[in-house]
Amino acid sequence: MAPAASKLRAEARFGALSRRALAQYLRLLRLYPVLTKAATSGILSALGNFLAQMIEKKQKKENCSQKLDVSGPLRYAIFGFFFTGPLSHFFFVFMEHWIPSEVPLVGVKRLLLDRFLFAPAFLLLFFLVMNFLEGKDAAAFAAKMKSGFWPALQTNWRVWTPVQFININYVPLQFRVLFANVVALFWYAYLASLGK
Repeated sequence: MAPAASKLRAEARFGALSRRALAQYLRLLRLYPVLTKAATSGILSALGNFLAQMIEKKQKKENCSQKLDVSGPLRYAIFGFFFTGPLSHFFFVFMEHWIPSEVPLVGVKRLLLDRFLFAPAFLLLFFLVMNFLEGKDAAAFAAKMKSGFWPALQTNWRVWTPVQFININYVPLQFRVLFANVVALFWYAYLASLGK
């Protein structure tokens, strides 16, 4: 009987801790929306890159504690904090004001704006910033754009269009950046599992 009671107490403590963490996150989101979304994006982006590296090492049967590229998660944290979080926040707010909910076919129009304006611009920015953070020159950026931009954009459209449809139409505005960050975490892990 004692182990069961101990387990119930541990579950209750975990539940209380989870509720307090959620309440604190919601408070920070209300008080500092851009900073909170930036920090969340930075942390989840770094974690996504870290998990992707761990999956790649496991597939190659390497020792996971050796040769972990800490610069990868750092670059993703920087990009998430300074670009993903703030830009996504302002874009979602802009969409809400520019295409209000009374407009006919509002969800479709917002989705088209996201997919055909934001996605290509954001992908271009991603390639540019990562090129800079990796210390590569303009020639490397041009080569990466030439070889990788169109395939990456096509994959983005295939994978992220249903995700963004749900995000734009069903997720409350204040949680859209978080929702996209959580999906991106799994997306990085999926890409790593494919060896890409």
